[in-house]
Amino acid sequence: MAVVSWKEILLLSGLVVGCYWNSLSCGFVFDDVSAILDNKDLRPSTPIRNLFLNDFWGTPMAEERSHKSYRPLTVLTFRLNYLFSELSAASYHLLNVILHAVVCVLFLRVCRLFLDKTSSLVAALLFAVHPIHTEAVTGVVGRAELLSSIFLLAAFLAYTKSTGPDHSIVWPPIALTVVLVAAATLCKEQGITVVGVCCVYEIFVAQGFTLPMLVDTIWQVLQGKDGFPYAVLQTLLKLIVLVISTLLLVIIRVQVIQSQLPVFTRFDNPAAVSTTPTRQLTFNYLLPVNAWLLLNPSELCCDWTMGTIPLVESLVDLRNLATLVFYIFLGLLAYHSLRYRHSSAKTVIMALSLIVLPFIPASNLFFPVGFVVAERVLYVPSMGFCVLVAHGFKMISNKGQLKKISWLMIGVLLTTYTVKTFHRNWDWESEYTLFTSALKVNKNNAKLWNNVGHALENQNNYAKALRYFLQATRVQPDDIGAHMNVGRTYKNLNKSKEAEEAYLVAKSLMPQVIPGKKYATRVAPNHLNVYINLANLIRANDSRLEEADQLYRQAISMRPDFKQAYISRGELLLKMNKLTEARDAYLRALELDRTNADLWYNLAIVYIEMKDPSEALKNFNHALELNPRHKLALFNSALLMQESGEPKFWPEANRRFLTYVEEEPDDANGYFNLGMLAMDANENAAAERWMRKAIGLQAGFRSALFNLALLYSQSKREVDALPVLDELLHHHPEHIKGLILKGDILMNHKKDTRGAKACFERILRMDPTNVQGKHNLCVVYFEERDLPRAERCLEETLDLAPNEEYVRRHLSIVRSKMAAMSAAGQPLSSATTEGATTEGVAASSKEEVLQSVKEGTEEAAAGGEEGRGVDAVGKEVGDEKNERKSSTESVRGVGVDQSKSLDNSQSDKRTKGKSTKDIKDIEKKRAAALKRLEEIERILSGD
Repeated sequence: MAVVSWKEILLLSGLVVGCYWNSLSCGFVFDDVSAILDNKDLRPSTPIRNLFLNDFWGTPMAEERSHKSYRPLTVLTFRLNYLFSELSAASYHLLNVILHAVVCVLFLRVCRLFLDKTSSLVAALLFAVHPIHTEAVTGVVGRAELLSSIFLLAAFLAYTKSTGPDHSIVWPPIALTVVLVAAATLCKEQGITVVGVCCVYEIFVAQGFTLPMLVDTIWQVLQGKDGFPYAVLQTLLKLIVLVISTLLLVIIRVQVIQSQLPVFTRFDNPAAVSTTPTRQLTFNYLLPVNAWLLLNPSELCCDWTMGTIPLVESLVDLRNLATLVFYIFLGLLAYHSLRYRHSSAKTVIMALSLIVLPFIPASNLFFPVGFVVAERVLYVPSMGFCVLVAHGFKMISNKGQLKKISWLMIGVLLTTYTVKTFHRNWDWESEYTLFTSALKVNKNNAKLWNNVGHALENQNNYAKALRYFLQATRVQPDDIGAHMNVGRTYKNLNKSKEAEEAYLVAKSLMPQVIPGKKYATRVAPNHLNVYINLANLIRANDSRLEEADQLYRQAISMRPDFKQAYISRGELLLKMNKLTEARDAYLRALELDRTNADLWYNLAIVYIEMKDPSEALKNFNHALELNPRHKLALFNSALLMQESGEPKFWPEANRRFLTYVEEEPDDANGYFNLGMLAMDANENAAAERWMRKAIGLQAGFRSALFNLALLYSQSKREVDALPVLDELLHHHPEHIKGLILKGDILMNHKKDTRGAKACFERILRMDPTNVQGKHNLCVVYFEERDLPRAERCLEETLDLAPNEEYVRRHLSIVRSKMAAMSAAGQPLSSATTEGATTEGVAASSKEEVLQSVKEGTEEAAAGGEEGRGVDAVGKEVGDEKNERKSSTESVRGVGVDQSKSLDNSQSDKRTKGKSTKDIKDIEKKRAAALKRLEEIERILSGD
């Protein structure tokens, strides 16, 4: 038995790289999106054990919507890719290419068991470049085929060493075979079929039986004329061990899927729900279709579902001739290989076993699968095809006159296959190129029209996407997903009426509820999202909230474990201010999925609305335990800690804000809140740095600009505050407290009464009833020695605030001053003011302090802070993209959309509770304000 040389390994590897190097420029397309981009099991934050509890797409195996494809070892390799390169598609494609090269080398090693050195190399070269492998190698999810094939071939090679030189059983290779079979099965289900290949090898190759010999031996034993020969007993013992191990694997696999088959619809596999004889005729016709793809892979398509292959509904359908010819040819090959003992027969029987046995799980003959034809499942069967072609080449080349022709034919075949494979890789570059190439092959598949529409939709080309979605509804008028896609696209085009009509059409196509029959078994789980999407659309109209709620409840009644319906209903109830019901909806969703960090986050938002911050913080922490990088939970939990007023929470709040800005380095709000924390802690340098960072990221950031100016003012850096206030008022000329603070600085520190006066007059132009601005303007008039005008001003102020005693007192002081000056014969007004100072004019009134305390805002000129609040809004469910994945039927786009609004210019503020420390601070500010009022009174009373 010749071994594989390094030159052959390099030749195969070089050919593989030459064919597939352009796949490194391809992205994640088709099923890759669900298996890689949307699969949380790849993330380091997900426990490893989840890989063994969830299916290939990250859905818990216990859930009915699970695809039941259990491939934890394959997902583990995806996770390793993510660990090294996260979501860089090139690394995933590179590993696939390497794995394909490994399969080619192992296949060459297997071929050496049945073919000579040259023929086996031809078979391996043909396998390396066959275009049918493009989906398995260039499509990242095809890694399941590659890994399973590696362990399958390794298991077979191990089994071939289970017989010793004296024909005794060598148990270690058998034990290794069982382990490798288990590994192959954990990569993809078809790996278990290698046991059948080993049985065929043992009986017809290792023991040299032909079918007549085998039948005769069994007959002799049954008649009692002769016992089993010792060699046969040895063979039986080995096969019994293999079969029992296989049965155990099957039992474990059935337990894993909890004895449930996945739910497929007639759109996935139309023949599966057809009646006799249509079902049988169609499934048998698919066999020659797959054989033709191996023989002539010129027209390849990524999706063969729906109307790609019309049903064979009659015995007189001419396509039945293809089925008949296929079975005749297969029967002749089997007859030749089972009747004779020569090496050619052994080669053919092994080739047939590699073609037939691994294909059985995907054949639809014994149980339905979620596709009609899938090119990637031909990866292992193509090995048998390549062995047959190489064997035919060997037979022809042995005839002298045909040797050159046979080499020419193989050369042409390898060249054309190589070129076809290389060009086919480009089709997988993006979803748009992939699905448009598929439409060139087949225009009768609505899913292809839908997926081209999805690709255009991802490019925000909604108008063009709509044309493809509408074409999908014409190709397959009863395609629920196509009508949902039309509705979503109309919604994106702001055509709500047309969107609602499309959703209603989709809703009308849903199967009707039949009493006593489980609804969920007759509908794809993602089709139920038509109720979610329709409800999301109409709830934008406040007058139709009850109608939207009815749709959510209808979806829940159809499927009590419909988690997304509870989530969406919780959001609606939150909007309707039915907080207790919203909480109950989220709690029910958590009963179905306690590992969803977004659910815990949404529940925390409900508790915030219910004025229960401690419970809200607990739920934020639950979300962060599940996903430590959950951005919104990080931000809002840190904000909640900050607003508590408890210094003991500040270090953790600071840590969470820092983590948040690592995740969102371009979000100014994270830096702003870090600055507010630093201000609370009297860390002025840090506060200034964070505020500057926020302003640098968001020009005109209202809250950051005001609080930075306030920080400068409190730090006795009034000169630095002025340019910041100028920038604030440039972007927000209506900012009243900014104007008050600027007027205060101009009056008290720049001695610019004219500038201060302009600020206060500007306030009154915007808000003539602003008592604080009006009173400060009166003080300016007094400073200008214009007592009559100051008197009139204070009278007007008193009319605005008749209950403010300090205004009444100031008016009395001005009138007393005027009376004294009149008695002394002095003029009551002066155009100039020299040496007059008015400490605390612009931000000193008791009214201002009390008002800022009353409103609970974060901005106050007397030492307050602006814009710290955040209205943490509940989530909205995004519209779902149906039929997005052929093999998973996954729901893309349906999830929790966490919204937040951080600047007070775009959100209402949430009133914060006041701690003991807050109350003390307020009392201090109140005392300071009263003291400054006394200073004003002294100014007004003095000369």
